[in-house]
Amino acid sequence: MEEKSIFEKIRDGEIPAQMVYEDEHCMCFRDIQPQAPVHALLVPKQRINRIGVAESTDATVLGHMMTKVAEITKTLGIDESGFRLVVNNGRDGGETVPHLHIHILGGRKLEWPPG
Repeated sequence: MEEKSIFEKIRDGEIPAQMVYEDEHCMCFRDIQPQAPVHALLVPKQRINRIGVAESTDATVLGHMMTKVAEITKTLGIDESGFRLVVNNGRDGGETVPHLHIHILGGRKLEWPPG
């Protein structure tokens, strides 16, 4: 059995987090190492290791998460000024936790390319 990811430990209440949004499919909480004035992580409650291995059976939860972005960014106060969504995949993509998550970044002008 795979070891629990940090996000599963947050889901199960073993590690505290500053929740922004939560429902039966996903949770969103503030990142503890923010890379922008507003930096939250949107995470599916069921573990999907990374977007590169997502399957058709994951489509419902992934679609649900994307439709929640508008509500979450409004709560975070960045819905009108703008924001960026980032999904890292694999070592070269910057992935550090083997549990899919969407970074929601905002609160300042975000440059391109991101780096």
